[in-house]
Amino acid sequence: MVFSSVTFIFFFLPLSLLINYLLKEKIRNYWLLFVSLFFYLWGGISFLPILLFSIFLNYIGGMGIHLIDKKGCRGRKAWTAFIIACNIILLIYWKYLNFLSGYIEDFFNINLELKNILLPIGISFFTFQGLSYVVDVYRRQAPAQKNIFYVGLYISLFPQLVAGPIVRYGSINQQLEQRTASVSKFAGGMRRFSIGLAKKAIIANTLAVNADAVFSLPPEQNTVLVAWIGIISYTLQIYFDFSGYSDMAIGIGKMLGFTFPENFNYPYIASSVTDFWRRWHISLSSWFRDYVYIPLGGNRCSKSRWVFNLFVVWSLTGIWHGANWTFLIWGWIYFVLLLLEKLTGFHKKLGILSHIYTLFFVMTAWVFFKSPSIEYAVLYLKSMFGILPIHSISFNHLWYLDSYQLFMLVIACIGSTPLCKVLLGKIKENTKDEIYAALSSSVSLVLLGISMIYVVTSTYNPFIYFQF
Repeated sequence: MVFSSVTFIFFFLPLSLLINYLLKEKIRNYWLLFVSLFFYLWGGISFLPILLFSIFLNYIGGMGIHLIDKKGCRGRKAWTAFIIACNIILLIYWKYLNFLSGYIEDFFNINLELKNILLPIGISFFTFQGLSYVVDVYRRQAPAQKNIFYVGLYISLFPQLVAGPIVRYGSINQQLEQRTASVSKFAGGMRRFSIGLAKKAIIANTLAVNADAVFSLPPEQNTVLVAWIGIISYTLQIYFDFSGYSDMAIGIGKMLGFTFPENFNYPYIASSVTDFWRRWHISLSSWFRDYVYIPLGGNRCSKSRWVFNLFVVWSLTGIWHGANWTFLIWGWIYFVLLLLEKLTGFHKKLGILSHIYTLFFVMTAWVFFKSPSIEYAVLYLKSMFGILPIHSISFNHLWYLDSYQLFMLVIACIGSTPLCKVLLGKIKENTKDEIYAALSSSVSLVLLGISMIYVVTSTYNPFIYFQF
Protein backbone atom coordinates (compact mmCIF):
# COMPACT_ATOMS: atom_id res chain seq x y z
CA MET A 1 0.00 0.00 0.00
CA VAL A 2 1.54 3.28 -1.09
CA PHE A 3 0.65 6.68 0.34
CA SER A 4 -0.42 7.94 -3.08
CA SER A 5 -3.07 5.24 -3.55
CA VAL A 6 -6.85 5.49 -3.36
CA THR A 7 -7.00 2.82 -0.64
CA PHE A 8 -4.56 4.67 1.61
CA ILE A 9 -5.86 8.22 1.13
CA PHE A 10 -9.60 7.53 1.27
CA PHE A 11 -9.79 4.59 3.65
CA PHE A 12 -6.68 3.56 5.60
CA LEU A 13 -5.38 6.97 6.70
CA PRO A 14 -8.72 8.57 7.69
CA LEU A 15 -9.80 5.50 9.70
CA SER A 16 -6.40 5.18 11.37
CA LEU A 17 -6.41 8.83 12.43
CA LEU A 18 -10.07 8.87 13.51
CA ILE A 19 -9.86 5.79 15.70
CA ASN A 20 -6.49 6.91 17.08
CA TYR A 21 -8.03 10.11 18.46
CA LEU A 22 -11.18 8.38 19.71
CA LEU A 23 -9.10 6.02 21.86
CA LYS A 24 -7.58 6.84 25.22
CA GLU A 25 -3.93 7.85 25.13
CA LYS A 26 -2.80 4.71 26.96
CA ILE A 27 -4.01 2.38 24.22
CA ARG A 28 -3.22 4.49 21.15
CA ASN A 29 0.18 2.84 20.76
CA TYR A 30 -1.46 -0.60 20.55
CA TRP A 31 -3.86 0.66 17.90
CA LEU A 32 -0.99 2.16 15.91
CA LEU A 33 0.94 -1.10 16.16
CA PHE A 34 -2.08 -3.00 14.86
CA VAL A 35 -2.65 -0.68 11.88
CA SER A 36 1.10 -0.60 11.15
CA LEU A 37 1.25 -4.40 10.96
CA PHE A 38 -1.90 -4.39 8.82
CA PHE A 39 -0.29 -1.79 6.56
CA TYR A 40 2.73 -4.05 6.10
CA LEU A 41 0.52 -7.13 5.71
CA TRP A 42 -1.15 -5.43 2.74
CA GLY A 43 2.12 -5.80 0.81
CA GLY A 44 2.14 -9.57 1.24
CA ILE A 45 1.26 -11.90 4.09
CA SER A 46 4.48 -13.88 3.62
CA PHE A 47 6.57 -10.84 4.58
CA LEU A 48 4.90 -10.18 7.94
CA PRO A 49 6.73 -12.98 9.86
CA ILE A 50 10.06 -11.39 8.81
CA LEU A 51 9.06 -8.05 10.30
CA LEU A 52 7.76 -9.76 13.47
CA PHE A 53 10.99 -11.70 13.83
CA SER A 54 12.99 -8.48 13.47
CA ILE A 55 10.91 -6.90 16.23
CA PHE A 56 11.39 -9.90 18.55
CA LEU A 57 15.11 -10.16 17.78
CA ASN A 58 15.80 -6.52 18.63
CA TYR A 59 13.55 -6.59 21.68
CA ILE A 60 15.50 -9.47 23.23
CA GLY A 61 18.68 -7.73 22.13
CA GLY A 62 17.81 -4.61 24.10
CA MET A 63 16.55 -6.58 27.10
CA GLY A 64 19.70 -8.71 27.07
CA ILE A 65 21.88 -5.59 27.29
CA HIS A 66 19.67 -4.28 30.10
CA LEU A 67 19.94 -7.52 32.12
CA ILE A 68 23.71 -7.73 31.63
CA ASP A 69 24.05 -4.14 32.88
CA LYS A 70 21.74 -4.82 35.82
CA LYS A 71 23.63 -7.89 36.99
CA GLY A 72 27.04 -6.44 36.24
CA CYS A 73 27.99 -9.43 34.09
CA ARG A 74 30.50 -9.61 31.29
CA GLY A 75 29.55 -10.19 27.70
CA ARG A 76 27.77 -6.91 27.00
CA LYS A 77 29.76 -6.25 23.82
CA ALA A 78 29.57 -9.89 22.66
CA TRP A 79 25.78 -9.98 23.08
CA THR A 80 25.35 -6.72 21.16
CA ALA A 81 27.63 -7.99 18.38
CA PHE A 82 25.55 -11.19 18.19
CA ILE A 83 22.28 -9.26 17.78
CA ILE A 84 23.84 -6.96 15.19
CA ALA A 85 25.13 -10.01 13.29
CA CYS A 86 21.65 -11.58 13.35
CA ASN A 87 20.17 -8.40 11.88
CA ILE A 88 22.80 -8.32 9.15
CA ILE A 89 22.32 -12.01 8.34
CA LEU A 90 18.57 -11.42 8.07
CA LEU A 91 19.19 -8.59 5.62
CA ILE A 92 21.78 -10.54 3.61
CA TYR A 93 19.53 -13.58 3.26
CA TRP A 94 16.42 -11.77 2.08
CA LYS A 95 18.04 -9.03 0.04
CA TYR A 96 21.38 -10.30 -1.23
CA LEU A 97 21.43 -14.09 -1.33
CA ASN A 98 19.95 -14.25 -4.84
CA PHE A 99 22.70 -11.89 -5.98
CA LEU A 100 25.48 -13.71 -4.11
CA SER A 101 24.41 -17.29 -4.87
CA GLY A 102 25.86 -17.29 -8.39
CA TYR A 103 29.27 -16.15 -7.17
CA ILE A 104 29.19 -18.67 -4.30
CA GLU A 105 28.32 -21.50 -6.68
CA ASP A 106 31.11 -20.56 -9.09
CA PHE A 107 33.73 -20.12 -6.35
CA PHE A 108 32.97 -23.37 -4.48
CA ASN A 109 31.80 -25.29 -7.57
CA ILE A 110 28.51 -26.24 -5.90
CA ASN A 111 24.82 -25.95 -6.72
CA LEU A 112 22.84 -24.26 -3.97
CA GLU A 113 19.51 -24.97 -5.68
CA LEU A 114 17.97 -21.85 -4.19
CA LYS A 115 14.46 -20.81 -5.05
CA ASN A 116 14.02 -17.19 -6.05
CA ILE A 117 13.84 -15.23 -2.77
CA LEU A 118 11.32 -12.38 -2.86
CA LEU A 119 12.53 -9.09 -1.40
CA PRO A 120 10.42 -8.02 1.62
CA ILE A 121 9.20 -4.44 1.28
CA GLY A 122 11.23 -1.93 3.28
CA ILE A 123 13.57 -4.51 4.83
CA SER A 124 16.56 -2.15 4.60
CA PHE A 125 14.67 0.54 6.50
CA PHE A 126 13.23 -1.54 9.34
CA THR A 127 16.50 -3.47 9.76
CA PHE A 128 18.39 -0.20 10.20
CA GLN A 129 15.81 0.97 12.72
CA GLY A 130 16.26 -2.24 14.68
CA LEU A 131 20.04 -1.80 14.61
CA SER A 132 19.61 1.79 15.79
CA TYR A 133 17.61 0.58 18.79
CA VAL A 134 20.15 -2.04 19.86
CA VAL A 135 23.16 0.24 19.38
CA ASP A 136 21.52 3.19 21.15
CA VAL A 137 20.75 0.95 24.14
CA TYR A 138 24.31 -0.42 24.08
CA ARG A 139 25.74 3.10 24.03
CA ARG A 140 23.41 4.05 26.90
CA GLN A 141 21.94 6.82 24.75
CA ALA A 142 18.48 5.40 25.42
CA PRO A 143 17.04 2.95 27.97
CA ALA A 144 16.01 -0.55 26.95
CA GLN A 145 12.30 -0.73 26.20
CA LYS A 146 10.68 -3.35 28.42
CA ASN A 147 7.40 -3.36 26.49
CA ILE A 148 7.81 -5.45 23.34
CA PHE A 149 4.77 -3.76 21.78
CA TYR A 150 6.53 -0.38 21.98
CA VAL A 151 9.62 -1.83 20.30
CA GLY A 152 7.29 -3.24 17.67
CA LEU A 153 5.69 0.16 17.16
CA TYR A 154 9.07 1.88 16.82
CA ILE A 155 10.25 -0.55 14.14
CA SER A 156 6.95 -0.90 12.27
CA LEU A 157 5.30 2.55 12.61
CA PHE A 158 3.58 2.79 9.23
CA PRO A 159 4.44 6.39 8.20
CA GLN A 160 8.13 5.56 7.94
CA LEU A 161 8.08 1.76 7.77
CA VAL A 162 8.83 1.11 4.11
CA ALA A 163 10.75 4.19 2.93
CA GLY A 164 11.92 6.19 5.91
CA PRO A 165 13.05 8.59 7.07
CA ILE A 166 15.20 6.31 9.23
CA VAL A 167 14.28 7.30 12.77
CA ARG A 168 16.79 6.77 15.59
CA TYR A 169 15.40 5.11 18.68
CA GLY A 170 17.21 7.62 20.88
CA SER A 171 15.29 10.46 19.23
CA ILE A 172 11.83 8.92 19.51
CA ASN A 173 11.78 6.73 22.63
CA GLN A 174 10.23 9.47 24.78
CA GLN A 175 7.58 10.12 22.12
CA LEU A 176 6.58 6.46 22.31
CA GLU A 177 5.87 6.90 26.01
CA GLN A 178 4.26 10.33 25.80
CA ARG A 179 3.60 12.74 22.96
CA THR A 180 1.50 15.81 22.52
CA ALA A 181 -1.13 16.30 19.86
CA SER A 182 -2.79 19.59 19.04
CA VAL A 183 -4.98 21.14 16.39
CA SER A 184 -2.10 23.29 15.12
CA LYS A 185 0.24 20.29 14.94
CA PHE A 186 -2.42 18.24 13.13
CA ALA A 187 -3.03 21.10 10.67
CA GLY A 188 0.73 21.44 10.09
CA GLY A 189 0.96 17.72 9.45
CA MET A 190 -1.93 17.89 7.02
CA ARG A 191 -0.25 20.72 5.08
CA ARG A 192 3.01 18.77 4.95
CA PHE A 193 1.18 15.66 3.75
CA SER A 194 -0.57 17.68 1.02
CA ILE A 195 2.73 19.06 -0.23
CA GLY A 196 4.29 15.59 -0.28
CA LEU A 197 1.33 14.09 -2.10
CA ALA A 198 1.47 16.85 -4.72
CA LYS A 199 5.20 16.24 -5.21
CA LYS A 200 4.57 12.55 -5.74
CA ALA A 201 1.25 12.40 -7.61
CA ILE A 202 1.52 15.51 -9.77
CA ILE A 203 5.23 15.99 -10.45
CA ALA A 204 7.09 12.71 -9.88
CA ASN A 205 4.54 10.48 -11.62
CA THR A 206 4.44 12.81 -14.62
CA LEU A 207 8.23 12.90 -14.95
CA ALA A 208 8.37 9.13 -14.53
CA VAL A 209 6.62 8.66 -17.87
CA ASN A 210 9.50 10.30 -19.74
CA ALA A 211 12.25 8.76 -17.61
CA ASP A 212 10.92 5.21 -17.91
CA ALA A 213 10.18 5.61 -21.61
CA VAL A 214 13.72 6.74 -22.45
CA PHE A 215 15.45 4.16 -20.22
CA SER A 216 13.31 1.36 -21.68
CA LEU A 217 14.93 1.91 -25.08
CA PRO A 218 18.32 0.59 -26.22
CA PRO A 219 20.77 3.52 -25.77
CA GLU A 220 21.81 3.34 -29.43
CA GLN A 221 18.28 4.51 -30.35
CA ASN A 222 18.62 7.75 -28.36
CA THR A 223 19.77 11.05 -29.72
CA VAL A 224 21.93 13.17 -27.41
CA LEU A 225 18.97 15.40 -26.56
CA VAL A 226 16.65 12.48 -25.82
CA ALA A 227 19.28 10.87 -23.55
CA TRP A 228 19.60 14.13 -21.60
CA ILE A 229 15.81 14.48 -21.39
CA GLY A 230 15.70 10.99 -19.89
CA ILE A 231 18.31 11.58 -17.18
CA ILE A 232 17.05 15.08 -16.31
CA SER A 233 13.53 13.66 -15.97
CA TYR A 234 14.82 10.86 -13.73
CA THR A 235 16.96 13.25 -11.65
CA LEU A 236 13.89 15.33 -10.88
CA GLN A 237 11.57 12.32 -10.58
CA ILE A 238 13.60 10.56 -7.90
CA TYR A 239 13.87 13.77 -5.87
CA PHE A 240 10.15 14.55 -5.94
CA ASP A 241 9.26 10.88 -5.54
CA PHE A 242 11.40 10.30 -2.47
CA SER A 243 11.20 13.74 -0.86
CA GLY A 244 7.44 13.70 -1.47
CA TYR A 245 7.17 10.38 0.37
CA SER A 246 9.31 11.75 3.20
CA ASP A 247 7.08 14.84 3.42
CA MET A 248 4.01 12.61 3.64
CA ALA A 249 5.67 10.45 6.32
CA ILE A 250 6.65 13.51 8.38
CA GLY A 251 3.17 14.96 7.93
CA ILE A 252 1.39 11.78 9.04
CA GLY A 253 3.78 11.59 12.00
CA LYS A 254 2.78 15.11 13.04
CA MET A 255 -0.90 14.22 12.74
CA LEU A 256 -0.24 11.32 15.12
CA GLY A 257 1.82 13.48 17.51
CA PHE A 258 5.30 12.29 16.42
CA THR A 259 8.20 14.43 15.22
CA PHE A 260 10.35 12.73 12.59
CA PRO A 261 13.69 14.07 11.30
CA GLU A 262 13.93 15.97 8.04
CA ASN A 263 15.24 13.92 5.15
CA PHE A 264 15.90 16.47 2.39
CA ASN A 265 17.17 20.04 2.18
CA TYR A 266 17.14 21.08 -1.50
CA PRO A 267 20.01 18.77 -2.54
CA TYR A 268 20.15 20.01 -6.13
CA ILE A 269 21.38 23.45 -5.09
CA ALA A 270 24.45 21.86 -3.42
CA SER A 271 27.82 23.46 -4.15
CA SER A 272 29.78 20.21 -3.75
CA VAL A 273 29.21 16.48 -3.54
CA THR A 274 29.92 16.71 0.19
CA ASP A 275 27.20 19.34 0.46
CA PHE A 276 24.86 17.19 -1.65
CA TRP A 277 25.07 14.36 0.86
CA ARG A 278 24.34 16.74 3.72
CA ARG A 279 21.10 17.51 1.91
CA TRP A 280 20.06 14.21 0.26
CA HIS A 281 18.53 11.34 2.28
CA ILE A 282 19.89 12.94 5.44
CA SER A 283 18.67 10.16 7.74
CA LEU A 284 20.62 7.52 5.79
CA SER A 285 23.87 9.45 5.38
CA SER A 286 23.85 10.45 9.06
CA TRP A 287 23.06 6.83 10.03
CA PHE A 288 26.13 5.55 8.18
CA ARG A 289 28.22 8.36 9.66
CA ASP A 290 27.22 7.64 13.27
CA TYR A 291 26.93 3.86 13.19
CA VAL A 292 29.65 2.89 10.69
CA TYR A 293 32.08 5.69 9.76
CA ILE A 294 32.80 7.07 13.26
CA PRO A 295 33.00 3.61 14.95
CA LEU A 296 35.55 2.60 12.27
CA GLY A 297 37.65 5.58 13.29
CA GLY A 298 36.26 8.26 10.99
CA ASN A 299 38.95 10.69 9.87
CA ARG A 300 40.75 10.63 13.23
CA CYS A 301 43.29 8.04 12.09
CA SER A 302 45.98 7.54 9.48
CA LYS A 303 45.22 8.68 5.93
CA SER A 304 45.19 5.13 4.56
CA ARG A 305 42.78 3.98 7.28
CA TRP A 306 40.58 7.03 6.73
CA VAL A 307 40.38 6.27 2.99
CA PHE A 308 39.48 2.68 3.83
CA ASN A 309 36.73 3.87 6.20
CA LEU A 310 35.32 6.11 3.50
CA PHE A 311 35.43 3.26 0.99
CA VAL A 312 33.57 0.92 3.36
CA VAL A 313 30.84 3.48 4.02
CA TRP A 314 30.21 4.21 0.35
CA SER A 315 30.35 0.56 -0.63
CA LEU A 316 27.69 -0.13 2.02
CA THR A 317 25.68 2.91 0.96
CA GLY A 318 25.68 1.65 -2.60
CA ILE A 319 24.78 -1.95 -1.86
CA TRP A 320 22.16 -0.86 0.70
CA HIS A 321 20.10 0.40 -2.21
CA GLY A 322 20.04 -2.90 -4.04
CA ALA A 323 21.75 -6.15 -4.92
CA ASN A 324 23.27 -5.07 -8.21
CA TRP A 325 26.72 -3.97 -9.36
CA THR A 326 25.16 -0.75 -10.65
CA PHE A 327 24.46 0.35 -7.08
CA LEU A 328 28.01 -0.45 -6.02
CA ILE A 329 29.36 1.61 -8.92
CA TRP A 330 27.00 4.41 -7.89
CA GLY A 331 28.41 4.30 -4.36
CA TRP A 332 32.03 4.16 -5.58
CA ILE A 333 31.47 7.21 -7.79
CA TYR A 334 30.61 9.17 -4.66
CA PHE A 335 33.56 7.64 -2.79
CA VAL A 336 35.97 8.91 -5.47
CA LEU A 337 34.36 12.36 -5.68
CA LEU A 338 34.25 12.83 -1.90
CA LEU A 339 37.84 11.62 -1.59
CA LEU A 340 39.00 14.13 -4.21
CA GLU A 341 37.07 16.95 -2.56
CA LYS A 342 38.50 16.20 0.87
CA LEU A 343 42.09 15.75 -0.36
CA THR A 344 42.28 18.66 -2.82
CA GLY A 345 39.41 21.03 -2.05
CA PHE A 346 39.30 21.77 -5.80
CA HIS A 347 35.55 22.43 -5.72
CA LYS A 348 36.10 25.53 -3.56
CA LYS A 349 37.99 27.19 -6.42
CA LEU A 350 35.17 26.74 -8.92
CA GLY A 351 32.96 29.51 -7.57
CA ILE A 352 29.46 29.40 -9.04
CA LEU A 353 30.58 26.59 -11.36
CA SER A 354 30.71 24.31 -8.31
CA HIS A 355 26.91 23.96 -8.53
CA ILE A 356 27.18 22.87 -12.17
CA TYR A 357 30.00 20.44 -11.39
CA THR A 358 27.97 18.89 -8.55
CA LEU A 359 24.78 18.55 -10.56
CA PHE A 360 26.67 17.09 -13.52
CA PHE A 361 28.21 14.27 -11.46
CA VAL A 362 24.99 13.66 -9.52
CA MET A 363 23.16 13.12 -12.82
CA THR A 364 26.00 10.96 -14.14
CA ALA A 365 25.75 8.79 -11.02
CA TRP A 366 21.96 8.55 -11.40
CA VAL A 367 22.52 6.85 -14.77
CA PHE A 368 24.05 3.86 -12.94
CA PHE A 369 21.34 4.01 -10.27
CA LYS A 370 18.58 3.83 -12.90
CA SER A 371 20.19 1.37 -15.32
CA PRO A 372 19.56 -2.41 -15.15
CA SER A 373 23.25 -3.20 -15.79
CA ILE A 374 26.69 -1.62 -15.96
CA GLU A 375 26.80 -2.28 -19.71
CA TYR A 376 23.55 -0.39 -20.23
CA ALA A 377 24.76 2.51 -18.07
CA VAL A 378 28.01 2.86 -20.04
CA LEU A 379 26.12 2.84 -23.34
CA TYR A 380 23.64 5.38 -22.01
CA LEU A 381 26.46 7.70 -20.94
CA LYS A 382 27.96 7.39 -24.40
CA SER A 383 24.62 8.37 -25.92
CA MET A 384 24.47 11.42 -23.62
CA PHE A 385 27.79 12.66 -24.97
CA GLY A 386 27.21 11.74 -28.61
CA ILE A 387 29.92 9.06 -28.84
CA LEU A 388 27.55 6.12 -29.38
CA PRO A 389 26.63 5.41 -33.02
CA ILE A 390 22.86 5.71 -33.51
CA HIS A 391 21.38 2.63 -35.22
CA SER A 392 17.84 3.94 -35.45
CA ILE A 393 15.89 6.72 -33.74
CA SER A 394 12.77 5.52 -31.93
CA PHE A 395 11.44 8.95 -30.92
CA ASN A 396 12.78 12.45 -31.28
CA HIS A 397 12.82 14.98 -28.47
CA LEU A 398 9.47 16.51 -29.46
CA TRP A 399 7.75 13.24 -28.56
CA TYR A 400 8.94 13.62 -24.97
CA LEU A 401 8.62 17.38 -24.68
CA ASP A 402 4.98 18.15 -25.35
CA SER A 403 3.65 21.32 -23.71
CA TYR A 404 2.50 19.51 -20.55
CA GLN A 405 5.76 17.63 -19.96
CA LEU A 406 7.76 20.78 -20.62
CA PHE A 407 5.60 22.69 -18.15
CA MET A 408 6.11 19.99 -15.47
CA LEU A 409 9.88 20.02 -16.06
CA VAL A 410 9.93 23.79 -15.47
CA ILE A 411 7.77 23.42 -12.34
CA ALA A 412 10.05 20.63 -11.08
CA CYS A 413 13.19 22.70 -11.64
CA ILE A 414 11.69 25.62 -9.70
CA GLY A 415 10.34 23.32 -6.99
CA SER A 416 13.75 21.73 -6.43
CA THR A 417 15.10 25.12 -5.27
CA PRO A 418 14.18 27.16 -2.16
CA LEU A 419 12.53 29.84 -4.34
CA CYS A 420 8.97 28.99 -3.28
CA LYS A 421 10.03 28.78 0.38
CA VAL A 422 11.67 32.22 0.17
CA LEU A 423 8.59 33.74 -1.49
CA LEU A 424 6.32 32.24 1.14
CA GLY A 425 8.60 33.65 3.84
CA LYS A 426 8.31 37.12 2.32
CA ILE A 427 4.52 36.81 2.15
CA LYS A 428 4.41 35.68 5.78
CA GLU A 429 6.50 38.65 6.89
CA ASN A 430 4.09 41.08 5.23
CA THR A 431 0.81 39.35 6.12
CA LYS A 432 -1.10 39.04 9.35
CA ASP A 433 -0.80 35.65 11.03
CA GLU A 434 -4.50 34.84 10.70
CA ILE A 435 -4.58 35.74 7.00
CA TYR A 436 -1.40 33.80 6.29
CA ALA A 437 -2.73 30.74 8.15
CA ALA A 438 -5.97 30.87 6.16
CA LEU A 439 -4.08 31.36 2.91
CA SER A 440 -1.63 28.50 3.51
CA SER A 441 -4.48 26.18 4.56
CA SER A 442 -6.41 27.09 1.41
CA VAL A 443 -3.40 26.41 -0.81
CA SER A 444 -2.85 23.06 0.94
CA LEU A 445 -6.48 22.07 0.40
CA VAL A 446 -6.26 22.99 -3.28
CA LEU A 447 -3.06 20.94 -3.65
CA LEU A 448 -4.69 18.05 -1.82
CA GLY A 449 -7.73 18.20 -4.06
CA ILE A 450 -5.72 18.32 -7.29
CA SER A 451 -3.45 15.52 -6.06
CA MET A 452 -6.45 13.34 -5.26
CA ILE A 453 -7.75 13.86 -8.78
CA TYR A 454 -4.38 12.69 -10.12
CA VAL A 455 -4.41 9.69 -7.79
CA VAL A 456 -7.93 8.64 -8.78
CA THR A 457 -7.45 9.11 -12.53
CA SER A 458 -3.86 7.92 -12.92
CA THR A 459 -3.00 4.31 -13.67
CA TYR A 460 0.76 4.93 -13.38
CA ASN A 461 1.96 5.23 -9.80
CA PRO A 462 5.51 3.87 -9.39
CA PHE A 463 7.51 4.40 -6.23
CA ILE A 464 11.29 4.06 -6.54
CA TYR A 465 12.34 3.48 -2.94
CA PHE A 466 9.89 0.65 -2.25
CA GLN A 467 12.46 -1.70 -3.82
CA PHE A 468 14.95 -0.91 -1.06
